[in-house]
Amino acid sequence: MNGNLLIFSGRESKNLAEKMAKHLEMPLGNLEVKRHSDGEVWCKYHQNIRGATVAIVQSTNPPAENLMELLVAIDAAKRASAAKIFAIIPYFGYARQDRKPEPRVSITAKLVANLLTTAGADRIITIDLHASQIQGFFDIPVDHVYASKELLPYWSKYPIDTVAAPDVGAVKMARAWAKRLNAELIIIDKRRPKDNEAEILNIIGNPSGKNILIVDDMIDTGGSFVGTVKALKEKDANKIYGSVVHAVLSGKAIEAIENSPIEKLVVTDTIKKEITSEKIEVISLAKLLAEVTNNAFSNKSISSMFDSEEMKK
Repeated sequence: MNGNLLIFSGRESKNLAEKMAKHLEMPLGNLEVKRHSDGEVWCKYHQNIRGATVAIVQSTNPPAENLMELLVAIDAAKRASAAKIFAIIPYFGYARQDRKPEPRVSITAKLVANLLTTAGADRIITIDLHASQIQGFFDIPVDHVYASKELLPYWSKYPIDTVAAPDVGAVKMARAWAKRLNAELIIIDKRRPKDNEAEILNIIGNPSGKNILIVDDMIDTGGSFVGTVKALKEKDANKIYGSVVHAVLSGKAIEAIENSPIEKLVVTDTIKKEITSEKIEVISLAKLLAEVTNNAFSNKSISSMFDSEEMKK
């Protein structure tokens, strides 16, 4: 056991948490999570956590039960006299609702931040937030981890000529990747007539004859991503790849990717997902999260784990 650090998990992220515990050479803590017959979430720690630093691993992607599990587990740890509580959220759900784009809507990302803090979390560790400013929604420390530390070495073995940002929001990420891969940059100019729909207006840059890597923080329905792939292919791009951190993959996203002209899409295991497509490969971030958690527990630098380009994203 690594000092007084204990790793627990909700049901959504148990596989990832087990891998993290293995990297830290400790057993995964015994946290029982179940639902009563009426659907209420119930948690119990089956070991003494008094005075310990408790790290709870749980992504908060829908259904809302995943978020509720995390909140209840934090509250239970606080009432069991844990010294510190780390909420390790590989995928921070509701991050897309980070502002008021129209009247009479909720800034739900801020609401979730308030809920986590009120429940008793002392530190948040999360990966590739959809909007970096969400860190400012918290009044407790937030460690924003970048999956590129694991993904970039993978893609450095491929002959990538150009990195493509599928929308304006991904430009900073794509620019950093292009610099690291010594590649050109392409930006896709699109508009969204309504949710989960995108219309490509322009391609800024020349994709003709290029091996292109599309990078983004998440892929949901896959419509925007597949549209980008097809648009680049229509402009005579050579081979097209994709690298996305969070595989939400709702609806018929996997089928759409399978039927698209993309060579390969690499995602991570921040979200538990059954993926059968031969075009999609999953890379685990367990080692990275384990190292970040251990550094946070040991009061060691986390920013030193990432280069300056990653920290600018």
